[in-house]
Amino acid sequence: MNARTARVVIVGGGPGGYEAALVAAQLGGEVTIIDRDGLGGAAVLTDCVPSKTLISTADYMSEFETAAHLGVHLEDGEGDEVSDAKAELAEVNSRVKDLAAAQSRDIGERVAEVGVRVLSGTGRLLSPARAEATLADGGTELVDADVVLIATGATPRTMGTAEPDGERILTWQQIYELDALPERLIVVGSGVTGAELAQAYLGLGSDVVLVSSRDRVLPGEDPDAATVIEDVFKRRGMEVLGRSRMAAVERRGDGVVVKLVDGREVEGSHALLAVGSIPQTSGMGLEDVGIELTESGHIAVDRVSRTSVRGVYAAGDCTGVLPLASVAAMQGRIAMSHALGDAVAPLNLGVVSANIFTDPEIATVGISQTAIDDGSADADVVMLPLSRNPRAKMSGIEDGFVKLFAQKGSGAIIGGVVVAPRASELIFPVTLAVHHRLNVDQLASTFTVYPSLSGSIAEAARRLHTTGI
Repeated sequence: MNARTARVVIVGGGPGGYEAALVAAQLGGEVTIIDRDGLGGAAVLTDCVPSKTLISTADYMSEFETAAHLGVHLEDGEGDEVSDAKAELAEVNSRVKDLAAAQSRDIGERVAEVGVRVLSGTGRLLSPARAEATLADGGTELVDADVVLIATGATPRTMGTAEPDGERILTWQQIYELDALPERLIVVGSGVTGAELAQAYLGLGSDVVLVSSRDRVLPGEDPDAATVIEDVFKRRGMEVLGRSRMAAVERRGDGVVVKLVDGREVEGSHALLAVGSIPQTSGMGLEDVGIELTESGHIAVDRVSRTSVRGVYAAGDCTGVLPLASVAAMQGRIAMSHALGDAVAPLNLGVVSANIFTDPEIATVGISQTAIDDGSADADVVMLPLSRNPRAKMSGIEDGFVKLFAQKGSGAIIGGVVVAPRASELIFPVTLAVHHRLNVDQLASTFTVYPSLSGSIAEAARRLHTTGI
């Protein structure tokens, strides 16, 4: 295929879609995006960007408490000490939505700069080489394609016994319409989304109950990290109900009741459902053109984002590969490079860094503690608590750690975990080490600033050094 004449149609304008569009345009393709909700997709408009903005606001409020611990006290105009900050949720949510909209506009301007055409509407495949756009104004347009990318994302999962109403029973995409802080918020689901938003609302001033069906919060994450977060939750006043499976959620008067499988009832003012997501792949004609879907409805793809139909690719949450915006974007970029003949390396999930935006944050890369514990990976492990780090002491940081995994024999860094404020920034040197197969001595001999939190990463590497003596 001649990239300079290739017609590329992308259905969905989230990270997988717009990043793919930028690559395709750079390679000379004629690119059309069919997008329903706004460029940036759910990641920018209703999920990642809004939630992290909300979380950042809550984190800022927690700094008042840290300031007092460090000896800094705030006073009002009459000289009385101010002990509590107050969040005006209507103002907070207005800023959240404005910021998300601004980010979407920035993406729109960027794709326009490189000549990408955007059709506002819903896309459907009529064949591997033709898509139909049902436009927002009610019209339709047929778009021919040499390459198609599906990047339609996912939507919050709901249950028949817990139907959101957008007022008291909410999905994580609906919470930004609230104009007053929930008095008592019951968060159902203790995975990443549930844990992040539970702590955000706790920080903003709500009474929060977290309903977890598992033994601990964040059951899919590093167990040491999850333990730190659950301890922090409880210490700050959150009620965590472990081994408590939700059976139903219903309105009752001016509040809600979450009914548990064991018969208990939990009352609150609002309920937030964080029980997973489902791919947006139905009604698009995918199966009609031969595209293979998994049992869960995700589009089956290989490591260069190809579907089962030649010329049709897919990226992002609709594929079920890994629900991260960074992975969606990488899938989209890989797809276009592969389709248009540019140099490309297949997706390598072993070097993906991920972050959970609790306080402290949890950042991970490479192999997991679970893989070591079950014997599927053979590695030496060192974990250093941040409470011993001088910069952490200066900043009043008491919770968190750095953990490194080094392959036995070679000493190659094959994974790591950082639990700390801004762990999303601190994980980068560990990710570089994993990606480039650096060994512990190479990491240990690299200068770090003193004092710094990153100094604990080098110290952990030094402790993994073996002399052979």
